[in-house]
Parts: sequence; structure tokens; C-alpha cells
Amino acid sequence: ALTVWCSDHGIPADDEEAVITATSQLPMDITTSPKQFAIRLDGVDITERLHQPEVSGMVSGYARIRAARNLLNSRMREIITNAGRIIVEGRDITTVVAPDADLRILLQADPQRRIARREAELAGAADTETVTEQVIGRDAADSESSEFETAANGVVLIDSSELTLEQVVEKVIELVPEELRTPA
Repeated sequence: ALTVWCSDHGIPADDEEAVITATSQLPMDITTSPKQFAIRLDGVDITERLHQPEVSGMVSGYARIRAARNLLNSRMREIITNAGRIIVEGRDITTVVAPDADLRILLQADPQRRIARREAELAGAADTETVTEQVIGRDAADSESSEFETAANGVVLIDSSELTLEQVVEKVIELVPEELRTPA
């Protein structure tokens, strides 16, 4: 969301002070209902934009700014606390944002499999070379500011390289303790 906001407002990733200011004032609202999930900036739903190639290609530039990342992680903690039971995804979630969550899972997949899945998700909106550069490039950039590829103590690792989406969902559900499977 920060990348979309900064991009739309002409704030480049190399202007750290402006990015930090934008982060601290980010007019972001996240609905946490599983039936109507949305991320809004200043009242505008940007959910669909978050995974577009032009946004994905810029994310690491903003994510490397530690102070901005810390502000966003703090905001995520707030959202998680207020939501009660919630499923959250992201590279810092299991280690930084919610290290005490009831269940923490690290999903991994072979880079080539992730590239193929991303291409399918984009349905031709970006060529293989662009998708490869984005996936590999983001991993490299994010590895400098997050240990997202290593499962911390207590984090369950699922390698989804050879699994379908349905199989991944089954594995995750199997890990959820029975008492957490009913609505809060």
C-alpha cells in the first residue's frame, strides 16, 4: 500500500525522509472481514493494484527503508490485535510482526515454481523475463532487510513447490488447532 501511495504521489524510494513521512501519515484502512477483504488508501480500494507488475517491481525500494518498515509493521500489529483471529501474510509476519501468533507458517516454493505461478496470476500482463527479474530481484532486495526465507523457532515450514493451492490449504487447515477452527 505504501508503494502505491508513494508512486501515486510522486515520492521516490530514494527520498527516505519523504517516504518515512508518508508512512507515518498513510491514510490506509484495511478491512479484515474474510468475506470483504480490502485495502483502501484515502477511501479508494487499491486491493487489485497491489499485485500488478508495476507495483511489485517497486516494492523492494520502499521496503528497504527500515524506519518505514517499522512503522508499517507496528500498524500491522495493531490491525492483528484489533481483529482477534486473523490470517495474515507477508515476509515479516512470523518473525517481526506476530512472533507470538498461535500458528506461524512459512510457505516456500522453488523460485522457478514461484515465477510460473506469478506469470499465471498476471495472465500475460508481464513477460517471463520481467516476472523473473521481479521475483528474483525482490527476494535479493528483501533478504537484506528481512530473514523471510528462514523459518524461525516455532514456525512450521511448508514447501509448496509440488503442491496445488488446494493441497496447501489442506496442509494449513491440518495445522490449525481444533479450538481455533470455530468462529471467534
